[in-house]
Amino acid sequence: MPDQHFADPGLASLYDAMNPRSGDFAFYLPMILAAESVLDVGCGTGSLLHWARESGHLGRLVGLDPAEGMLAQARRRDDVEWVLGDLSTASWDCEFDFAVMTGHAFQVLLTDEELRTAFAAIRRALKPGGRFGFDTRNPAARGWERWTPGHVSEVVVADGSTVRSWNDAGPFEDGYVSFTTTYESPGWDAPRYSESTLRFLDVPALGGFIEEAGLVVDEQYGYWDRTPVTGRSPEIVTIVRRPLT
Repeated sequence: MPDQHFADPGLASLYDAMNPRSGDFAFYLPMILAAESVLDVGCGTGSLLHWARESGHLGRLVGLDPAEGMLAQARRRDDVEWVLGDLSTASWDCEFDFAVMTGHAFQVLLTDEELRTAFAAIRRALKPGGRFGFDTRNPAARGWERWTPGHVSEVVVADGSTVRSWNDAGPFEDGYVSFTTTYESPGWDAPRYSESTLRFLDVPALGGFIEEAGLVVDEQYGYWDRTPVTGRSPEIVTIVRRPLT
C-alpha cells in the first residue's frame, strides 16, 4: 500500500519487497486493462501501473503521489506519466475512463473536507460514465486489534538483507486509529520509525460522501473474491461511477 510513512526515501526503496503484488492488484488490473486512460491515486512506487504496461496496456497511464521518494521508484519506467501531488492539487477535467486508489490509501483522508475534496477531484477527472475503484478496511472487522508488536513481518529485500517490521496501535477513537511502525534490519545502525493515523468509515458513512459527490455505487464487496460486505469482512471494496449526465 502507498502508506504515508513510506515517504521516507530509504523505506520507499523497500516498499515493493515488503508489499508484493497481491489480491488488490489482481482485482483492479482487468479494469485498468479495459480502460483507455487510467489515473492511479496514491500510486506509490508505481507497481500497479508498471504491471499494466507489462500486461499490454497501450493507453494513457498517470500515477499521482505526494511522496517524492515513492515516485523516484516509480520513475524506473518512463512510459507512464508520474505526477507529484495529491487530489487537493489535481486539476484534470473529464480525462480518465478509470481511476483507482489501492492499498487502503483512501484511509489517509482524515477529515470530512479532505474526503469531499478527493471525491470532487475524482468526479472532475473522470469522463462521464468513468469509474473509480478504491478500498478501505471494514471497521466492523477491528483489524487494528492485530496491529501489535507480537505480529512481526519479515522480508528479504533486494540487497539480500532481512527487514523486520511491526505495528503498535493505539485505541480506536471516533473512527480513527493511530499507530507507530518499527522497522529494523541487522545492517542498520538503528531501527527506523514512522507514525500514521487512519480513518475508518462504515458502509453508510461512506455512502453519504459518495452520494454527496454526485457519484453512484456500481459494485461493493467485502473482499477481493467479490463476496458481500458483512460484519466479518476485512474490506469494503467499492467501485463508483460518474453518471453520464
